[in-house]
Amino acid sequence: MKTKEIIKKARKVTEPFRVTDGKKFQLKDIDPGELLGFTTEDKPRAREMLTASIQALTELQDKLYADDQWALLLIFQAMDAAGKDGAIKHVMSGVNPQGCQVFSFKSPSAGELDHDYLWRCMKCLPNRGHIGIFNRSYYEETLVVRVHPEFLKKQKIPAELITKDLWRERFEDIRNFEQYLTRNGVVVRKFFLHVSKKEQKRRFLERIENPQKNWKFSAADMNERGYWDEYQAAYEDMIRHTATDEAPWYVVPADNKWFTRAIVAAAVIETLASLGLKYPEVGPDQLKELAAAKAALMKK
Repeated sequence: MKTKEIIKKARKVTEPFRVTDGKKFQLKDIDPGELLGFTTEDKPRAREMLTASIQALTELQDKLYADDQWALLLIFQAMDAAGKDGAIKHVMSGVNPQGCQVFSFKSPSAGELDHDYLWRCMKCLPNRGHIGIFNRSYYEETLVVRVHPEFLKKQKIPAELITKDLWRERFEDIRNFEQYLTRNGVVVRKFFLHVSKKEQKRRFLERIENPQKNWKFSAADMNERGYWDEYQAAYEDMIRHTATDEAPWYVVPADNKWFTRAIVAAAVIETLASLGLKYPEVGPDQLKELAAAKAALMKK
């Protein structure tokens, strides 16, 4: 399948999951098991499509790197076991490591808590020509900190600044930050991998029962599962207030990993294709240098 065909299909399959205006967004409107008419029998065909998409992504990333004007920031958020790591691993498997970096943001360190909550992520923004991937991000400050208000006490924020408007203010700050990035050539795309509670349970059990996956399981994951409803409400509110035309959210069904990866790949391809990327043009002087170099090499 040619790159142009892949790009055309990418635009079609991502449309149902792209959120640019969250005012009426409801998480329940997206089925975690949605397959867009595909069935589990289509899994081999979907894998072939993913392979073709990875090849297209390789070509587009090469142009992004050579063009050296745009940067792409991909943000992944999800409940535990939704498949963030796997999606990043498979979708980006064909990308040149020199032009891509992945950062995972866990609980902030003591040093990080001495700064504002955006600080540690700002340090990891991608260079021009590069793809940056955030596995969790500054959005944790509107999710886990909201579900667990006691974490605010560790952030040393003056008490008078912690008001009932705190979350609205954080959403506003994040929108402004992402607008700033957009205006400076950093394209932001955000993915919420939407897994069902039933599927999360199945994956947790698999981690417990399969010795090779024991290392993936954490008792803390079970603790957070107890706050399922609170997290779902926080995610919905987050998407409602931070989905914009410039930095949309993709709410990707995550109960079927092969489908999740196909949609993520399509969204990344669609985004890169929209930038009009091209290889730098070689001027007359450079062409003369190339001709001279070739002539010199042919003499030896």
